[in-house]
Amino acid sequence: MAMTTGHTGAIRATKVIGTSVYNPSGDKIGKVEDVVLDKTSNNIMFAVVGFGGFLGMNEKFHPLPWSTLDYQKGHDGYVVNMTKEQLQAAPSDGINELTRGDGNSALRDEVYDYYKAPRYWQ
Repeated sequence: MAMTTGHTGAIRATKVIGTSVYNPSGDKIGKVEDVVLDKTSNNIMFAVVGFGGFLGMNEKFHPLPWSTLDYQKGHDGYVVNMTKEQLQAAPSDGINELTRGDGNSALRDEVYDYYKAPRYWQ
């Protein structure tokens, strides 16, 4: 189903993973490394975005609520309305820790609180 933006309401995770993420100034700040699904509610819990690092070393992985990612065709990627400092201070962990476990509601709550994102589960 086409939306008012011209995009469809569905997208394959394989298309999302690897997509670049930009700040509002247009600077590339990372890329989507994974998408974490909430199995109990059938929603996207968050996108795991990798920032910094070189050749996989010292890279930080940040869970971002799906609603904070705005796909912009002109960038061919997602734009997050955050400063570099805000993103650096955001909750982060290793990619395995962010995508492990069943129902990590404490991490989910911390992430949604930090970004002041609407809670899909309420």
